[in-house]
Amino acid sequence: MTGDEPLDGTVALVTGASSGIGAAAARRFASDGANVVLAARSGDALESVAADCRDSGGDALAVPTDVADPNAVAVLVDATTDRFGRLDTVVVNAGIGEERNRALDDLPLEQFERVTETNVHGAYYTTRAALPALREGNGALVFVGSYKGQYPSTSTPIYAASKWWLRGFAKSVAGRVGPEGVGVTVVNPSGVTTDFGSEFRETTNADSLPAADTLDATDVADAIAYVAGQPAPATVTELDLYRRDIMERF
Repeated sequence: MTGDEPLDGTVALVTGASSGIGAAAARRFASDGANVVLAARSGDALESVAADCRDSGGDALAVPTDVADPNAVAVLVDATTDRFGRLDTVVVNAGIGEERNRALDDLPLEQFERVTETNVHGAYYTTRAALPALREGNGALVFVGSYKGQYPSTSTPIYAASKWWLRGFAKSVAGRVGPEGVGVTVVNPSGVTTDFGSEFRETTNADSLPAADTLDATDVADAIAYVAGQPAPATVTELDLYRRDIMERF
């Protein structure tokens, strides 16, 4: 670290930071000199990632949080500003998916509700709570979308719908807060070799996707850091990060 990186000395909050893309993004921000606040439901795993971030030389705060609880999200943002006095970047990453290829009339309502509460409600609650602090410092709001938020997914329609919602929400929020100095970006990765899917699926992405031909979490973290590091007034409105053979499905 040279001290002149665009993220050096900033404060970044990452949801879903206990594993996968969120953990990789937190580590990447820390390696670039940012102080990092990590949020997820899993306290032990979260603290482990926070320790990695501290090893990079910055400060890190782990705040166990269920983003589906608006009060918990408000506490998370307050803890961030209380600790660091500012908030420069928020990575809205927390997300889960339903079982693959389960008939809609056979899909347990619990799965529909959990995916929607996390991916939709959680994104809204996080955005709502963080915007006042982001406005103060011309901050950046980065939503982790998906390839499936741009194209149909017959295997996971609930997850896909949540990401279509996220993309529309992000672009609409950009129209509101862009004039107020807040940069808004959607990063859309295709499948990533992480433990995504562990909540309701028998196999995770890491189990089912070929590692040699698939993005990993650090690829997405690099993209997130790139868009977050754009100095005002510039912003990357949307970044698609796909495996090179992704269009073969069409």
